[in-house]
Amino acid sequence: MGQVVFTAKSRAAAGSRKARQIRRQGRIPAVIYGRSGGSVSVDLDAVEFGNKVKGISESTIVTLDIDGETRQAFVKDTQRNIMNGTVLHVDFYEVESGIALRAKVSIHIQGTPIGVREGGVLEFPLHEVEVECLPKDLPERIDVDISGLKVNQSIHVRDLALGDGVRLISGGDQVVALVKFAKAESAAAPAAEDAAGSAAAVPAASTEAEKKA
Repeated sequence: MGQVVFTAKSRAAAGSRKARQIRRQGRIPAVIYGRSGGSVSVDLDAVEFGNKVKGISESTIVTLDIDGETRQAFVKDTQRNIMNGTVLHVDFYEVESGIALRAKVSIHIQGTPIGVREGGVLEFPLHEVEVECLPKDLPERIDVDISGLKVNQSIHVRDLALGDGVRLISGGDQVVALVKFAKAESAAAPAAEDAAGSAAAVPAASTEAEKKA
């Protein structure tokens, strides 16, 4: 995905009444939070934001063009109307060039494991990892090829291929994906049912014997 640019206008901080007025004009109130704790209030074109926000993750750095001045930021939160899904408010978190940041990056698995074709079951318990790096080095996502996984094999966080300058914060022992052998489990279930059926038949036989006695 190329660099996403949102055109914004600065605005004075205001209450809910002013926010409703902004929304009636087809715009969305937003706040940009900085590393030092300060914030800047802006508003965005609702149609432009709705078209461009699709596919953006928490680790996607976007550009905000505010009255001709640009800033780099993450889309940290969007508040939506629960009835119709329209965006009511957006929170951005500004990033600064040359200063390391921490972010969660999504994991995308690719391919069909060998072990699945052999009867195994794929599990994908971890969907994102936390990393630390400069803004320019931040990956938008991490692609993991799982096609070579055989039964009883797994991929851990420590096995992920990260770019230069990207430091892993999440624990390396966490499992990203694994293939379990399921045939033994499925075979055990009928066996257990047969055993249960045999056990249930014993009292019935005893009862019949008592009747004859």
